[in-house]
Amino acid sequence: MTEINRSPAFWRSFPIFEEFDKETLCELADIASYRKWPAGTVIFQRGDEGNYMIVVVSGRIKLSLFTPQGRELMLRQHEAGALFGEMAVLDDQPRSADATAVTAAEGYVIGKKAFLDLITQKPKIAEAVIRFLCAQLRDTTDRLETIALYDLNARVARFFLATLRQIHGNELPASANLRLTLSQTDIAAILGASRPKVNRAILWLEDSGALKRTDGIISCNVGRLLTIADPPED
Repeated sequence: MTEINRSPAFWRSFPIFEEFDKETLCELADIASYRKWPAGTVIFQRGDEGNYMIVVVSGRIKLSLFTPQGRELMLRQHEAGALFGEMAVLDDQPRSADATAVTAAEGYVIGKKAFLDLITQKPKIAEAVIRFLCAQLRDTTDRLETIALYDLNARVARFFLATLRQIHGNELPASANLRLTLSQTDIAAILGASRPKVNRAILWLEDSGALKRTDGIISCNVGRLLTIADPPED
C-alpha cells in the first residue's frame, strides 16, 4: 500500500470523520500522506510537538507513559481503524504520551495546519469533531471509573465488554466470540494490574460461565459479563 485510499467509505469508518460530507472526505484524503513503521519504532514521545495525527491502517501501536524508574503504564493499543494524536493537534499542546509500533504498522499522517484549515472553514465539520472529542472524554471517564471503583474481576469483565462494543456497537448480542491480539501482559498494563492477577481473574470468569477459551477463541456470555461488570452493592 503506497497510494492514498480515496474512498469516502474508508475515511468515514473512523469515528472522528463519520459525520464529514463526501466533499470534505475527499479533501481529507488530499492532505493525508502514507507512512509505515517497523516494529519497535518510537513514532513520537511525550513532550514532542503535536503537529500531526495518525490513522492506523494495519498493525498495532501502543500509547504509554514511563516513570523515571522505567515502569510502563499502557494507556491504549490502537489497531486498524483507529486514529490517535488528535488531541495535541487540536489543543496546540505537546504530546501527552509515547507512541510505539508494537508490530509493523501502516497508516496515514494528517498534518496539523492542513487539518485545522479544513475544519475551520466548515463549522458543521468543526461541530462533528467537538462531538467526537466529547465522546473520547466520556470514554476516559468510564476507564478511570473502572480502575478506581471496581475489583479486578469486574475490571476484566468490563474490558471484554468494551472490546465487544468496539466490534458490535452498544447493542451487544447475547453471546459473541473474540480473538484477542493482546497478551495478558498487555491487558494487565491497560487495567493497571499484574499479569498473574489478570490471569486469575480470567480463570475466575471462566469458572463463572462468563468466558470460555477454545483454540485462541474466547466465547463471551454477554449477560454474565454484564452482571459481573456492574455487581449489586452489598
